[in-house]
Amino acid sequence: MTIDLRSDTLTKPTKEMLEAMFAAEVGDDVFEEDPSIIKLENKLAALFGKEAGLFCPSGTMTNQIGIRINTQPQDEVICHKYSHVYLYEGGGMMSNSHVSVKLLEGNSGLLNAATIEENINEENVYYPKTSLVILENTMNKGGGSCYDLSVIENIRNVCDLNQLRLHLDGARIFNAIVAKGYSASEVGKNFDTLSICLSKGLGAPVGSVLLASKVDIKKARRVRKAIGGGMRQAGYLAAAGIYALDNNVARLSIDHERAQHIGRVLQNCSTVKSVMPVETNIVIFESNDAPNLILEKLKAHGIKAAGFGKQAIRLVFHYDISDDMMNALETILKRAF
Repeated sequence: MTIDLRSDTLTKPTKEMLEAMFAAEVGDDVFEEDPSIIKLENKLAALFGKEAGLFCPSGTMTNQIGIRINTQPQDEVICHKYSHVYLYEGGGMMSNSHVSVKLLEGNSGLLNAATIEENINEENVYYPKTSLVILENTMNKGGGSCYDLSVIENIRNVCDLNQLRLHLDGARIFNAIVAKGYSASEVGKNFDTLSICLSKGLGAPVGSVLLASKVDIKKARRVRKAIGGGMRQAGYLAAAGIYALDNNVARLSIDHERAQHIGRVLQNCSTVKSVMPVETNIVIFESNDAPNLILEKLKAHGIKAAGFGKQAIRLVFHYDISDDMMNALETILKRAF
């Protein structure tokens, strides 16, 4: 038995999801004529209270398009120093949008209104113009940490007072919605643009949707075309996203419970130095031994995990992890670690 906990991107479509994909009605999306893509875009836009959506191959693309339409060259973007948009998108902010970035500290990878306000550049030709704030919810490098709605609202107020745009990297936003109990519309009203990923805990094989106003989505469609993101009969992929939204959101709580349980197990392992607080489906821990040794030891027991920086190891729980796998994982951790 192999227990693959490297990422929730490893999920494969279920039989029911595949059936929905095979049954999809499709057209040419570059001509804006794919009915399944239109249905997915409209479904997510309505859910988050935005006017329109744009289906893209990846969350990196929706993030990068969001940054592009919210900024001008020589502007500056504010984000956490561990943000996905900074660490894991290939320098896209600089190459795609020609902006600089101000990296901020924040507990568990989360920002607050006061810190953001302190770091807005004054109007001066010596400085780049601060124009965009990016939040990541849940926060990957923060161990799947979630923003409280009140914190988001306070950040929105700072952005409004300073004429800044606010973008959400919502790669795991449904995990945050399930964990915190707020609604998609409560989240959506606070952001100008949102990147919503379907291929992580929701289990779709491919795809993210950028949500915004109709004016911004028209701009985004042009950018998507220019960077090679225009797709044709991609409604088969959109159908997987629709199925995921209809069937796989509520069950995210199972992933959270499993992650929290393993977090508690790890706290009692002699080789484990510390475990970050577990709020959703991600467990990050540090070991007393070198991470590569722990990873090799886990692999020898049939467990795949991911190194996460120089010291940490990450485990991510998803719907392809069965009860039998959970029992085996707990037994192995208790006996061998």
